[in-house]
Amino acid sequence: PTIAFKSGFIAIVGKPYVGKSTLLNYLIRRKIAPVSKKPQTTRQIIHGIRTDEDSQMVFVDTPGLHQARDPLGKFMVAGAKKAFGEADLVYCLADPYPPGAEEEAVLKELATLRSPVFLVLNKVDLLQDKQRLLPVLESYHARYPFKELIPVSALHGTQCDVLLAKTKEYLPEGPQYFPPDMVVDQPLDEIAKELIREKVVRFTGQELPYVTAVIVDELSTRDNGLVDVRATIIVEKESQKAILIGKGGGKMKQIGQAARLHLENFFGGKVYLNLWVKVVPGWKKDPGRLQTLGYE
Repeated sequence: PTIAFKSGFIAIVGKPYVGKSTLLNYLIRRKIAPVSKKPQTTRQIIHGIRTDEDSQMVFVDTPGLHQARDPLGKFMVAGAKKAFGEADLVYCLADPYPPGAEEEAVLKELATLRSPVFLVLNKVDLLQDKQRLLPVLESYHARYPFKELIPVSALHGTQCDVLLAKTKEYLPEGPQYFPPDMVVDQPLDEIAKELIREKVVRFTGQELPYVTAVIVDELSTRDNGLVDVRATIIVEKESQKAILIGKGGGKMKQIGQAARLHLENFFGGKVYLNLWVKVVPGWKKDPGRLQTLGYE
């Protein structure tokens, strides 16, 4: 008998900075989602696709669930809730410690779901004593009827094979939604935008918390195969622009080099990257401006 083909959408949800993007990147064997030590690095919903001979898993990396304080925050949280409401399976990703207030808030959001939910305890490599996992798993189990409880390390890939095998068991029979060689369903300029923004967050972290947006003005390939990327980084104040450019343009050079290397890794070839900085006062609070920046 032929083996039934299984497919479905798997939403990865959790509070900010639990490693959702790191897990997605590991599972699809490519780095497409921005990863940072700072929360709220992912603003858009990113689909990563993993296809093998008998299944296609479409992973949905969602922005972290947090208390939204401005229109941008509200956009991010609404997108996350919509994504996991429509998924065939949900990974509730959490740190390997007993649930606190933020985790309780995430569990509350899952209460209305009909889809099966796995508890995926990430970062287990941080625990010297693995015995400490048991009470953590028990306290989660007491709060929610998880179908599976799987400890993993997304960074090192520990137990990710177990996670994938269990995922396949729970997925319904279904079609192949995307071509087998496709690993991401987002336009290339969206990916470029997120990867550049990740570097901005990484190198300006404490000084510029979440006041930047990136617009890709041009993304084209020259006849010789060189990929041309021209992008504008938007900030709210002149003082932020000065931080971003840095002394003698040093900070900008650092961001540009790191972003270019990452883009070359993604595109698999040479990239020419040109970055500009533009001041747009109050862009995060202006719904019209958010829409033009792609946050609708």
